[in-house]
Amino acid sequence: MNGPLSEALWVLLLGSLLGFELIGKVPPTLHTPLMSGANAISGITLLAALALIGQAASPGLRLLGAVALGFALFNVVGGFLVTDRMLAMFRRRAS
Repeated sequence: MNGPLSEALWVLLLGSLLGFELIGKVPPTLHTPLMSGANAISGITLLAALALIGQAASPGLRLLGAVALGFALFNVVGGFLVTDRMLAMFRRRAS
């Protein structure tokens, strides 16, 4: 199994392990700025997933691209909701 799918799965595995290790060491005060950066990266991931789905030659790669697209979309929407909620804590309340 030495094809593009194998390489993609290795990148996914190593990226997941590295991300888990790095995010676990972030102090709580930096979570909001980190979330904003993650939203930007996930936006780029959305565009890349769409481009790759269009170029996929096999149904398996299209399915993998669709799953990646779904996870990136979930991350973007969830990230913006969390960021909006965090920023609402700093708004002045109408008296």
